[in-house]
Amino acid sequence: MKIDWQPIDTVMLDMDGTLLDLHFDSHFWLEHLPRRYAQLRGLPESEARDRLRGHMERLSGQLEWYCLDHWRDLLELDIVALKREVEHLIAIHPHVVEFLDAARLDGKRVWLVTNAHFDSLELKMERTRLGGHFDRLICSHEFRRPKEDPGFWGALRQRYPFNPERTLFVDDNLDVLASARDYGIRQAVAVRHPDTSRPRIEDTRGFPAIEDFRDLMPGGALRR
Repeated sequence: MKIDWQPIDTVMLDMDGTLLDLHFDSHFWLEHLPRRYAQLRGLPESEARDRLRGHMERLSGQLEWYCLDHWRDLLELDIVALKREVEHLIAIHPHVVEFLDAARLDGKRVWLVTNAHFDSLELKMERTRLGGHFDRLICSHEFRRPKEDPGFWGALRQRYPFNPERTLFVDDNLDVLASARDYGIRQAVAVRHPDTSRPRIEDTRGFPAIEDFRDLMPGGALRR
């Protein structure tokens, strides 16, 4: 299928896994943080890993999972400082900048809409210099609910008006895409390879999916 650009006036894009390679986040949360937590607390790394994994599983899909303040208070660690230890892994997916510039040149409003904490957003915009390519940078923390929450979209629309029927939304999180679709977002598109260190996603639950942002350029084909 091909995306119908004619009725689209707002383009909303997730950050981690969509615009940016999820490898940084996967490595930080699953490898670097458990290792540093073990070192700083004098714990066996296996114990630190188990503690963190259990807490992450309990918070899955909740705003606290994404909240660096929550993790700072829980672990008594400077999470942003620890992220900076591996910030060299932050990387932009291929053809993202070209797509952002093309969408704005085509007259679309381009918004970054992320579950990432404000401090994480600041770090990644500082590292990638992507901030100037957007008309608006939006954190779900503004609304005290993640994008998975059906109430997020109504709160977003009330603060920053948009027409769901004239919106394209791209995210690597299939639960988030389902929430957006249920709200009425016209075009909800998945990402097949959010983390380049892991296999591509084959089952996108029926959502059209892109290999990279060349597929979303005006006239680009969307692959299922």
